[in-house]
Amino acid sequence: MSDNAIIHACSAIGAGLAVIAGIGPGVGQGIAAGHGAAAVGRNPGAKGDIMSTMLLGQAVAETTGLYGLLVALLLLFVHPLDIQ
Repeated sequence: MSDNAIIHACSAIGAGLAVIAGIGPGVGQGIAAGHGAAAVGRNPGAKGDIMSTMLLGQAVAETTGLYGLLVALLLLFVHPLDIQ
């Protein structure tokens, strides 16, 4: 195997592992939405405060998944060690 093939293979494996970072935010956002719906069901008068806090928390959680996607794209399409 050539050095370039090893670099490309390791980049693909790393990209796959980086995309796994999207699982955590998905689970976390689902849990947050469920708890937010339950909280609104218990106290409908506080719907605005509950929803705004929940959406802010989901936006913060989503950044982890986006960083994982960014790392995966960088690993797949940017190869600084390629020697032509």
